Amino acid sequence: MKLLHIDSSIQGEASASRALTHEIVARWKSARPDMRVTYRDLAAQELAHLSHRALTGVDELEAARNAATLEEFLAADVVVIGAPMYNFSIPSQLKAWIDRITVKGRTFRYTAEGPVGLAGGKQVIVAISRGGMYAPNAPGEFVESYLKFLFGFLGVENVKFVRAEGLGVSPQHREAGIGAALAAIQTPAALAA
Repeated sequence: MKLLHIDSSIQGEASASRALTHEIVARWKSARPDMRVTYRDLAAQELAHLSHRALTGVDELEAARNAATLEEFLAADVVVIGAPMYNFSIPSQLKAWIDRITVKGRTFRYTAEGPVGLAGGKQVIVAISRGGMYAPNAPGEFVESYLKFLFGFLGVENVKFVRAEGLGVSPQHREAGIGAALAAIQTPAALAA
């Protein structure tokens, strides 16, 4: 079994989403010691924003990086993503990664009946951290709704979210928000159900 671990926070050791993804991955590794983990830190090793040269394959180095990124995603059985909310959305580093995995003919295709996702059969777990508190489908909540739609578009039906909220309200809220998120992390067996 293969797990792809993606972090996108620019906060380093102070990042709540990184703490959550590391705990999720640790629990998977504990439950399945033979699991192979690939780690990608999008803040430390940024992918360039998608360009015309990269999209058309003119830039061979960039095209090779894009292909490797896509293959990492396709090979994974489980994908764990740290997605902090920056200005109501995901970090641009995470968006650059998404642009590499959303590829017509590889992860989705168009048909006369509409788009069809081709990347199903995997599980995605997203650790969201945000300074405020948002009810599901609340105005201004564009992280969870976007990622749920995106992975559904790619054919991934098993998408779970772990939320650390209210982190910017006070130190007490931060501690409580991270604690609640850590407590909400399910075991791999429960997640697979």
